[in-house]
Amino acid sequence: MTLVDVLLPLPLEGKFTYSLPPSLTADVRIGSRVVVPLGAKRHYTGIVTRIHSDLPASGIQLKEVKEVSDPEPIILPTQIALWQWIADYYLCTEGEVLKAALPSGFKIESDTLRTTYRPLTEQRIRLSASFQGAEHEDALNEACNSLKRAPKQQQLLLRFLEYANYAEGKCQNEVTRHALLEQSGLSADILHGLLAKGILETYDAEVSRLAVDSEAPCHAATALTPAQERCRTEIHDAWQTHDVCLLHGVTSSGKTEIYIHLIEEAIRQGRQVLYLMPEIALTTHMENRLRRVFGSRLGVYHSRFSDAERVEIWKKQLSDEPYDVILGVRSSVFLPFSRLGLVIIDEEHENTYKQQDPAPRYHARNVALVLAAQQGAKTLLGTATPSFESYYNAGTGKYGLVTLNERWGAVQMPEIEIVDIRELYRKRRMSGSFSPRLLGAIRDALARGEQAILFQNRRGYAPMLECPTCGWVPRCQRCDVSLTYHRRLGQLVCHYCGNAYRLPLACPACGEQRLRYIGLGTERIEEELHSLIPEARIDRMDLDTTHARNAYERILNDFAQRRTDILIGTQMVSKGLDFAHVSVVGIMNADTMLNYPDFRSYERAYQLMAQVAGRCGRRDRQGLVILQTKSSDLPIVSYVRRYDYEALYAEQTAERQAFGYPPYTRLIFLYLRGRDERRLTEGATLLRSRLDGLFGPARVLGPEAPAVARISGLSIRKIMLKFEPSCNPRTVRSQLRHLISTLNAEGALSGLSVYFDADPM
Repeated sequence: MTLVDVLLPLPLEGKFTYSLPPSLTADVRIGSRVVVPLGAKRHYTGIVTRIHSDLPASGIQLKEVKEVSDPEPIILPTQIALWQWIADYYLCTEGEVLKAALPSGFKIESDTLRTTYRPLTEQRIRLSASFQGAEHEDALNEACNSLKRAPKQQQLLLRFLEYANYAEGKCQNEVTRHALLEQSGLSADILHGLLAKGILETYDAEVSRLAVDSEAPCHAATALTPAQERCRTEIHDAWQTHDVCLLHGVTSSGKTEIYIHLIEEAIRQGRQVLYLMPEIALTTHMENRLRRVFGSRLGVYHSRFSDAERVEIWKKQLSDEPYDVILGVRSSVFLPFSRLGLVIIDEEHENTYKQQDPAPRYHARNVALVLAAQQGAKTLLGTATPSFESYYNAGTGKYGLVTLNERWGAVQMPEIEIVDIRELYRKRRMSGSFSPRLLGAIRDALARGEQAILFQNRRGYAPMLECPTCGWVPRCQRCDVSLTYHRRLGQLVCHYCGNAYRLPLACPACGEQRLRYIGLGTERIEEELHSLIPEARIDRMDLDTTHARNAYERILNDFAQRRTDILIGTQMVSKGLDFAHVSVVGIMNADTMLNYPDFRSYERAYQLMAQVAGRCGRRDRQGLVILQTKSSDLPIVSYVRRYDYEALYAEQTAERQAFGYPPYTRLIFLYLRGRDERRLTEGATLLRSRLDGLFGPARVLGPEAPAVARISGLSIRKIMLKFEPSCNPRTVRSQLRHLISTLNAEGALSGLSVYFDADPM
């Protein structure tokens, strides 16, 4: 009996063994997609990970594989190995990794045996079999002559032969039904006549949804400046002794051009390239630059594509002619690569590379490093504001390090002015949320025909509504958070569970009707700016305005084409955008970033402010950044003003080393969730005591309620584990898995869910 171990896209440990009917044996290999039953009525798509004949323990009745879905495997052995690493490192199941990795179009739809993916087809026309081939040319001539009494049918047949490039009994070109009728100017009834006579026939041909003009000319990459050329040489030198190199280049230094030249080199060597970006918003912007050089050799992959498009990209990667370059966001690390030679991780510091929910809670940067190591590829991490972990690895010699401190065109870094709005608010000199200096700088820029970007890292109109009389604040009924007011919707919205509530007409506690808005969101900035500068053309880019598939492209294209004067946005506007005419950037309120209770808050605040500052003054003249804050005396504000990353790094890492935080330790968070508060508290306390015995009390902190202690009706407790770099991570993870399994078997965690977050962000 032939047996197969099948990995299913479910949060269940291990694989499931099925028997393979003799009729399917020849069709199955490692990586094949199969349909298998599980339970009484359900069917799932799974991946074969092992073929064997090891019968399980006696008495176990094996179920049979129902069908093999593809003629060829859709998963490479290297992918299965990567999934195993992800499951082990991030403390989840391989099934959860499979569910995240595989496009939905590959999976079974409910309890039917059909997937959601359907090939795209178009109707084409060809000669009937009895008229194909040189031996049937006489028959074709006779048929054509027989149509003299039906001149329009004869005309259509001749047009078909012309479009199909008929010669020596063969049609060289395929002809679609639509194109034949459109180009000939004849009706469908005439075509039906030829079909009825059996001279022509129709057939459905599968066509790609990914069509790119392969005839479009590809342009040569822009020549590198001497500084960029030096960096490219130093990167190659670093790769001689390190597989990973960190490129620390200031904003607008031309890192992308260096990437393009390195990609060209990899392609010439017959290798593939994975180019990761942190945001979908940036892929279109970058796609246009890469498409000019690499044309149809470039593929793009992210969640804004339909399931069918993602399936076709996946299949193309498995074909004999895969894309040479894949540009994508974090999910691109799951694509199949057969000859990967280079991985570029742009803006490597971004926390959007980390998946939060659901599992696997992986970090795409770290997964990409493992993927590159598996395939013998080199990795380049690029950023103007490195993550402390990457900079630490470069400083300790684990990574190579190359710096580029010169902006393209020798343009100076933007001047950063600090405006203390605390005093301005006291003196009532603020115009809404705008200081006189910021408002004047924007007006001056518009008068010169230039553009401005305003950054506020909160969407909506106001983060909170409050009763000025009794202090009542509307809160989500399912989550432990205040509701954000969205004026466009006329609703209060929870940014955690998505629930929306009607705006109260009066305070339900005391009846006060004059409720006030607390805090500042992008929607409010947009409204204020429309009233302050009514002649300006203003657009907003945040999660609320980019729901539609092409919203990113429209907003960014309008700004690039100068149909928009001012772009207001959240952190989306801080990442890698290159606009020639932006001369002013306003950071509306830095305090929302500086006062966040997290050990990474200053690191993230610096990265966001330095990155958004780098969006201006990128061509002919120095840009101006107005940083509004009520905390101008904080050292980090002066670090941002001076672009002094090294000073910030030295200060913050000294604190982290003293208190035992990354990069000097590794963190794992354990979360417990449940509806019963008493049961949750008991379970968390018991788990803490067991962890103390397993790892020692010094490595365990908590349990505690996180900043948001209830989401979607489930209360949460968090336990933090700290481990020295010398601890064996595989042993730690094995012990954690065994502990949770033991507690579940004892019933100590009944009614609770437990999950892990390794290297939390």
